[in-house]
Amino acid sequence: MTDQTQDPVTFVALGQADSTLTPASLQATKTLTYRRLIALGLCGATLIAVLAGVARVFSAGGLDALEYALLACITLSAPWTILGFWNSLLGLFLARRGGGALPFSEAMESNAPIRSRVAVAMAVRNEDPQRAIDRLLATRRSLDQTGQGHRVDLHIISDTNDADVAAAEERLFALHRDALDGLGVAGYRRRTSNEGYKAGNVWQFLHDQGSRYDLFVPLDADSLMSGEAIMDLVRIAEANPRIGIVQSLAVGAPAESPFGRIFQFGMRHGMRAFTLGSAWWQGDCGPFWGHNAVIRVAAFKAHCELPKLGGRPPLGGDILSHDQVEATLMRRGGYEVRVVPVECESFEENPVTILDFMTREQRWCNGNMQYWRLLGMKGLTPTSRFQLFQAIMMYLSAPAWMILTALGAVKAVIDPTMTFNAPLALGLFVLMVGMSLTPKIVGAIHVMLQPGGMARYGGARRFVVGLGIELVFSVLMSPVVAVHLTVFLIGLAFGRKVGWNGQVRDAYGLNWSTALRALWPQMVFGVTVLATLTIHTPAAVIWVLPVVLGLLLAVPFAVFTASPVLGRVLAKRRICAIPEEFETPAILTDLAEPVPVRDLAA
Repeated sequence: MTDQTQDPVTFVALGQADSTLTPASLQATKTLTYRRLIALGLCGATLIAVLAGVARVFSAGGLDALEYALLACITLSAPWTILGFWNSLLGLFLARRGGGALPFSEAMESNAPIRSRVAVAMAVRNEDPQRAIDRLLATRRSLDQTGQGHRVDLHIISDTNDADVAAAEERLFALHRDALDGLGVAGYRRRTSNEGYKAGNVWQFLHDQGSRYDLFVPLDADSLMSGEAIMDLVRIAEANPRIGIVQSLAVGAPAESPFGRIFQFGMRHGMRAFTLGSAWWQGDCGPFWGHNAVIRVAAFKAHCELPKLGGRPPLGGDILSHDQVEATLMRRGGYEVRVVPVECESFEENPVTILDFMTREQRWCNGNMQYWRLLGMKGLTPTSRFQLFQAIMMYLSAPAWMILTALGAVKAVIDPTMTFNAPLALGLFVLMVGMSLTPKIVGAIHVMLQPGGMARYGGARRFVVGLGIELVFSVLMSPVVAVHLTVFLIGLAFGRKVGWNGQVRDAYGLNWSTALRALWPQMVFGVTVLATLTIHTPAAVIWVLPVVLGLLLAVPFAVFTASPVLGRVLAKRRICAIPEEFETPAILTDLAEPVPVRDLAA
């Protein structure tokens, strides 16, 4: 071990010596307090204005119980739209003036040799073994090219319980062992139980082998990081011994399916400003997304063991969404959690169809609903506690939105002649829709204002066409996912369990019957709302059209955005293309290169 790893208790004591600075002495706590108050003030004032406007819309005839229920739904759903709105605007402002959320940038610019021993550990469970091996091979080649590969070992930590997949994992690891070793060492181990899920898998690895390493990099089966991207994060951790987790901004790799392609196009330009704005006020209490990060081993082992919740699954037992909890525990232990809000060669893959996306969302939703039990944990900072609460409310806002739509239809039935302030209602409607799309729009503006920004996406025409397609895509997809989460949350309240297994990574087509079986609740809800309003209050149809249209088109949306033919057309014409399709990084090029394999018969 190097001198980077010291007693975590000693580190906490050192950090408490000067409470005017964050634990890593990167920023003044007063500065972050001011920033958080600014963000709170902007969001709070906007929410109050929206609620006051909605109350005034209905105030002509006085507020009844149903209208109070409508206000309650807006109170639950609007704050997270508003927070995204202000995070994006703050991020655009910071991006244009430079700086504000990168107090550790000097460490990233260094080319000094690293001193730490680093483990890169890819967690897999019933995934395509060849895909996982290929990504680790590309990472190993890239690491060795930095000249620092001898400081880094690669590990596959498997929770696979499918016998055929497990056999393939072991065979492929043996075949490629020499190449995976590179300048370091590679290891493979498989647990026979899935206790604690992915978090338990990582925890057992650190318990068994963590003493050999100062830092570790968790990867998912679809993760890919270049050697330089890993080295940048390692240097940040080495320069700041009180940073416990430094999280990379992972971006989507080029996708074949239309859904994945359009989704990642929007995420690519939309998340930069949003993440920059949130990092500005979150500061030392940043997020952790579970992969593509560098973590201090000793601090993680000392402070981040997850509690086991009382009661039975799905809301009790092992914590499913472990990452944000580990971030709050790391901060409670006296270490900073930082996000690097810039694009780098850190990639992940997105779901290939809306059905796969909804499956992933319900897993995350289930995990986040367990956070109710954690809000009262002792010692959390107010910002960390808010992050847990925000993670819960992000998923509760979906049913609040759908209940709001249903209550609006009920209101139209029982009071078809209701009087309301139509101009103000229209203004609020446009405002809320606009705020929900602001992260994407602001991200696009940032790209347009950058010298050569649109050229990286294939030019102005391609970028604008892609932007239009993605905005329509988002509007149609959002209500479909919201209805799915509403149904799932109702089932969750009655004990419905969700499975955690390998994800589909390769593009495939959906047939109409499969889409209909999965999405009939969305269509039924959409038809019911539309028919109700058309019969009782035709003038109100315009207010729910953005929601209803997505629900009515749910099945064709699912089929067409999964179409391999459409995917090939979009790829050929470079529509909704990301910068890596025009200037491919070496790590993505290397991903497809064949490598020598060990002759097992020798």
